[in-house]
Amino acid sequence: MGSGEDARDLAQETFLRAYRGLPTFKSEARFSSWLYQIALNLCRDRLRQRRGKTMLSIEDLDPATAARIDRTPSTAQELVEARDTSRLVSSAMSELPEEQREVIVLKEYQGLTFQEIADTLDVPVSTVKTRLYRGLVQMREHLERQGIRRPAPAPAVLS
Repeated sequence: MGSGEDARDLAQETFLRAYRGLPTFKSEARFSSWLYQIALNLCRDRLRQRRGKTMLSIEDLDPATAARIDRTPSTAQELVEARDTSRLVSSAMSELPEEQREVIVLKEYQGLTFQEIADTLDVPVSTVKTRLYRGLVQMREHLERQGIRRPAPAPAVLS
């Protein structure tokens, strides 16, 4: 959402709406998918209200996710490089269409499975995979234009 404060406000609103909507919850659905759908709808509404002003920051993610993505640099140069990379990734994310950005956030930052994302967004799994692939390709292209290159693949280990 771009800021920790907005994320906390939306989380609170999500749980409030879920509590109020419990009588309408269909028990054959997964509770987590239902809750994610509420959160996603609230986020979409908020983003529409401030169209064009959204940035995703790695620093605003929950600590476990941020630690997985952005390990603590040991030198000042690594710290500067990590912050620059974080800004470039945020910029690349902001360039993506909303559908691709949603799938990337749910898959890469929130750790949902393809099926959970499909249930949350109410789309087929194949659509989720396509959006993820296209979004990651666009991000890679954006980052390459900014001078960030993919690391070389690790050599195969022979046993």
